[in-house]
Order: sequence, then C-alpha cells, then structure tokens
Amino acid sequence: MNAVVSPGARTGLVRVPASKSRAHRLLICAALSAEPCTVVCGTLSEDIMATVRCLRALGAGIDIGTGGRLQVTPLTAAPGEKLLPCGESGSTLRFLLPVVGALGQRAVFRREGRLSQRPLAPLDGELRAHGMRLEPSGIDLICSGKLQPGGYCLPGNVSSQYISGLLMALPLLDGPSELTVTGPVESSGYIDMTLDALSLAGAAPQVSGNGYLIPAGVRFAMPPETVTEGDWSGAAFFLCMGAMSPAGVTVTGLDAASRQGDRAILDVLKGFGASVTMEDSGVTVRQARLTGQTVDARMIPDLIPAVAALAASAEGDTHIVNAGRLRLKESDRLATTAAMIGSLGGRAEQTADGLIVHGVPSLCGGTADAAGDHRIAMAAAVAACACAGPVTVTGAECVSKSYPGFWEDLKRLEVC
Repeated sequence: MNAVVSPGARTGLVRVPASKSRAHRLLICAALSAEPCTVVCGTLSEDIMATVRCLRALGAGIDIGTGGRLQVTPLTAAPGEKLLPCGESGSTLRFLLPVVGALGQRAVFRREGRLSQRPLAPLDGELRAHGMRLEPSGIDLICSGKLQPGGYCLPGNVSSQYISGLLMALPLLDGPSELTVTGPVESSGYIDMTLDALSLAGAAPQVSGNGYLIPAGVRFAMPPETVTEGDWSGAAFFLCMGAMSPAGVTVTGLDAASRQGDRAILDVLKGFGASVTMEDSGVTVRQARLTGQTVDARMIPDLIPAVAALAASAEGDTHIVNAGRLRLKESDRLATTAAMIGSLGGRAEQTADGLIVHGVPSLCGGTADAAGDHRIAMAAAVAACACAGPVTVTGAECVSKSYPGFWEDLKRLEVC
C-alpha cells in the first residue's frame, strides 16, 4: 500500500507500543519457565508474532487475550522436526537458534525477505563447535544436534543478538558454561535488556571480567505477570517530528529509567539543539535552532534513519559514523536512507561506514520508496515534516514489522 503524508510540522500526543526487543526476551524466558505466566505486550507487531509462532511450534502454549495479554504455558519439547517460521525477524532467529540447540530439538527455521542473506557468523561457528549441526537450504536453516556446555567466545562488535541468544540458552545445559566477549561491545543496551529479562526469570549469569559465567540446569521462573515497557525505537520517529515543530510532540508510554539503548535519542536530539522535556506524563520535544552534528551509530544503529531524516533540515552537515552494520538490516539502510532523503529533495551521501547529510532549508516532497524496510517508511514520515509538498511512501505496510499502528498514530497529530 501507499501512504500519503501531508507536508508540515506536527503537534499532539502519541502513546507508543510495547518494545518488541523487550517482548522477544520476556516471551522466550516465559516459555522456558517452569510455571505459566502472562506477558502483557499491548500491540503485537509482526516480529513479536514471529517469536510467538516459533515458541508455539516448539511446544509452548501462548493464548492471546484482549489488550495483547499473552498467557504463556511453558514449552514441552516433543520428538520430531519442528518448523519455525521466523518471518523477517532477525531477533527471533538469533535468539532461538541456540535455544533450539540447548533443547536438543531438530528444527527448520524458515527465513523470509533478506533474513536468509543476513550473516550468522561467528555464532554459527560456535554452535557447530559445541554440538549443533546447521545446514542452510535456500530460505531454510535446518538445525539438529544437542548443544554442549563449555567455553564460548564471541566478538562484541558483530551482533549483540548473538550474545543475547547464548545468554538465554546456556542456562538450560546440564553443565556450566562460560561466555567470553572479546573487543569493544556495540549495542550494549540490548545485552542489558537480556540480562534484565534473565534476572526477572531468576536465570541471570554471573558477570566475570569480559564475559559471563553460566551455571548448569537453571530453573527459569518468571513472575506471574510482566508488562512490556514502551518502545524507545518507535518513539524516536515521533520525537524527531517534535524537534521540527514549534508546538512540539509529546510521547507517552516510555520508561525514563529504561535500559533500552535507543533512549539515547534524547541526547541526540539535544545535540541537534532541540528542546527536550521529560515529565511523568511523557517526553515532549520542541523545535529550536537545529544544527548538524556527528552521530556515532555504534550503540544506536536503529535510530539512524529517523536521525538522518531530521538532519536533512538542520543547518550544516551531519556526519553519521560507525554505521556499517546498517547495510545488513532489512535493507541496506545506508543506501536506502540516502535514497529516501534524495527522493524528497534533500542531500545525503554514503561513506564507507556511514552517511553525510547536508541540511537544506526545505525539502520539496515527492515519492519515497520504503524498500521493504519499516524504519525507512517511518523515517520518510519524519522528513515530510520539513517538506513543502506531500510525501507518498510506497510499500508503507512494512511498518507492521515493528509498529503496526504507526500511520494511525501519525494521523492523530495535527499539522501546525
């Protein structure tokens, strides 16, 4: 479908959906727990539903009630090959791959979109070295074998999801393990979220030097009910709109003390010069004089499309650095972000590991191709706030991957 976004700044209030990053972790810990429990997610995105479907295939009972209340009955592994439809969810695949190995379950992960092209190394090498067999077959990844305890080692600068997956799987093994993380750790906030979920379940590892000590046979025990906090990644698009609005935009449903790494959007917006106010009622961002800056994407890769859309109307140049991993997302986000800005009359160029966005007084509007990427579609809506004409976003339905109600929430804001 196409979404036509009227030009001009917005004002109003938005309540963001639950964090899909948090929901993945809570649901997996709930399925591994000894007793039934409830995870409240509110809106269920395609990625969250991918994890739900895979956990059901592995033997968990998950009943969806009103208000996104997911009643989870712990999984009971059964013999036979299981088909795990992960859709395009990289988190679902990378979290459950080691969990399947820990359970000794033969399974076929079905990968859609670009997911089969996205890397699994060096996680796959560690899993093979500890007893799993992984056989790619087109969009399928066939897994068998039983993961064995021992010493595991992963670099910290490839994917935090690899580390998180092992941290959730290794406590299930019948012997102790140690996970060593080498080099600088990128997106560390996502690992913190995993540690928080494991703490809730009574399965947190012991932090030791540059890694983790994981005892054997941990019994997961989630609380009877856990509410998933609001999504800072989704909120970032509306907060960036606020930075382009004299009247401002308020976003509610966010935890001020969240461990989500994308809470850093507040610091990024302040760096541009925007007015940022946080109160119990929510976060309000208003326009001030916006000037370009250097943004390090190492810890906040998912924020870059929204930040780049905002930078397109700031004074001067914005340099986005350490963003090479964005080429391996649902699209090559360096290329598609630059193309989106260019299609609307802005100026952005790619570098080896980032972007240079040249601010212009006004964008003209036009047609922006979402490229099948939810964050590019939502970033185009941010750019529309600085456009003189309407913006048509093609393939706009892709926002359902993380934020199914995005276009409805956008319509609730007034053009000012």
